[in-house]
Amino acid sequence: MAQKHRQDLIMELIEKTGFVTTEQLVEHFQVTPQTIRRDLNQLARQSRVRRHHGGAGVDSSTVNTAYQARKIMELEAKERIAQSLVRMIPDSASLFINIGTTTETIARALLGHSNLKVVTNNLHVASILASREDCSIIIAGGEVRNRDGGIVGEATRDFINQFKMDFGIVGISGIHMDGSLLDFDYREVRVAQTIMANSQQVLLAADHSKFGRNAMVRLGSITQADHFFTDQAPPLEIRQLLDDNDVRLHVV
Repeated sequence: MAQKHRQDLIMELIEKTGFVTTEQLVEHFQVTPQTIRRDLNQLARQSRVRRHHGGAGVDSSTVNTAYQARKIMELEAKERIAQSLVRMIPDSASLFINIGTTTETIARALLGHSNLKVVTNNLHVASILASREDCSIIIAGGEVRNRDGGIVGEATRDFINQFKMDFGIVGISGIHMDGSLLDFDYREVRVAQTIMANSQQVLLAADHSKFGRNAMVRLGSITQADHFFTDQAPPLEIRQLLDDNDVRLHVV
């Protein structure tokens, strides 16, 4: 198969699901991993796809990548971020955990903690932590998004406003170079804003693929975090914002 034709077919597959792994493409086209990596790197240089560890995807400012695809995107980076972040959380702490596959990875890393008090609008986070009998879990009320188990809406925001927690663990879909935190659902954003406003310390977690990623709803600014956990050094503009606003950077 000619390279150009294969790359066009790769684009069709990515546009259908938002993300594909290198392994899926190797099996589909019956070529070597090296061939697929060269194709994806070339497509990335043409700005047709965004490369991720283990695959590639396309960005949209209006629609997020499918939940099942996001679960495996940058998973190793998310796990490193999670292990670093949970070292800040003492036993018997109170915390908010919001929607996202990164925060779900953090929830799994918290299973070694005891006597946590958790308020979440993420059904998957609640399910993960429910295996700890000494973990108190409160699920926010509101509308459940079937696609990812997130709970959103005015009722969710009002519920969150009843609490003041030690930590707010927040994931995000994109970080603009001006420091804006971006997401896709304005209802989710309003809940995340309420979590940040009611947390003694805000712990923001995002892997490097979120730098420069576009999404249409502005949540706030990276300068509102107390700590920022990521897997690669951020671009210079973001590092300067963190330094100027006393946000502690953790690169894991």
